Amino acid sequence: MSQPIYHMPTSHQPAILMLEDGNVFYGKAFGKIGTAAGEICFNTGMTGYQEVFTDPSYTGQIIIMNNVHTGNYGTFAKDVESNSVKIKGLIGRNLEDRYSRYFADDSLQTYLEKQNIVAIEDVDTRALVTHIRTKGAMNCIISSEILDEEKLKAELAKTPSMEGLELASVVSTQEPYTMGNENSDVRIAVMDFGTKLNILQCMVDRGAYLKVYPAKTKAEVLKEFNPNGYFISNGPGDPASMDYAIETVKEILKEKKPTFGICLGHQLLALANGIPTFKMHHGHRGLNHPVKNVITGLCEITTQNHGFSVDPEAVRKANNIEVTHINLNDDSVEGIRLKDRPAFSVQHHPESTPGPHDSRYLFDDFIKMIKEHLN
Repeated sequence: MSQPIYHMPTSHQPAILMLEDGNVFYGKAFGKIGTAAGEICFNTGMTGYQEVFTDPSYTGQIIIMNNVHTGNYGTFAKDVESNSVKIKGLIGRNLEDRYSRYFADDSLQTYLEKQNIVAIEDVDTRALVTHIRTKGAMNCIISSEILDEEKLKAELAKTPSMEGLELASVVSTQEPYTMGNENSDVRIAVMDFGTKLNILQCMVDRGAYLKVYPAKTKAEVLKEFNPNGYFISNGPGDPASMDYAIETVKEILKEKKPTFGICLGHQLLALANGIPTFKMHHGHRGLNHPVKNVITGLCEITTQNHGFSVDPEAVRKANNIEVTHINLNDDSVEGIRLKDRPAFSVQHHPESTPGPHDSRYLFDDFIKMIKEHLN
């Protein structure tokens, strides 16, 4: 085990961050006074912190915002991807209580307090991110109420590993609901494993009528909507733990109707076709990841948020699957499509809220595929 790293700011409002490997960072309390534990991860995005905090894919995780200043434009009710903050806790260098955006609803401090989110600032996030990039993903605990390190160790030991953890059914809608024009010819059944609101909006904006279903909805119930397309959403947790979802995807693929998956949906499509997934060393989370579309030869700058990936060797050996996108940083598989039916998926987030819109054409491709299938 490496020697613990200690950082002591001048704050008179102490808080502690403790990592699973024994490293300890001291900082200043922010947000709610309390304690939170989960898997530590980092996001390199410069903006869009509120959208990040409300992304259901971050459920169970404590996030480091790698940008030096977070909170400087406040929070706004419309800048969300779900109905509440989903991160377990927040770590930052400078978490700002003052903000510049005149139409903001709240400061970051007020927002986090209302959402019961514990945070710590005045942490050397550059050193912390470098450590996670080197050592890999691990659990951590932050506290502004328990300053006894032995007690924190005991609490941290109770935190489950993300590997093998099923979280999609926790954040999924509990009741079906609809979005869009009910008279549309494009009817899409959405399997909600923690979908972002702007993914749904991207399909509605293209004229689709959606019915969004709870995570554990059976295929026969999805079929009652008489959809002409299926969407497999993003979400948190280990995809290999979701036997119920893998079986549902297998069933809908038998219909040979257009099917599109994003992030967790990409992993589930792979698993439904016998391609295993694995936990990444520290995952991909940010707004500037280069991805190559190997079909067009073009590069896209993408938004990413995932800690699991599909097995690249298994994909390339599969007879019925081809790779459509690769990550130019590490050659991981960013997109696949089936050769024998109209189904495809990507690991990155084409809705890009926040982030660049380079990959939004994928929604156009999906709608076009559905319309062609109707004819």
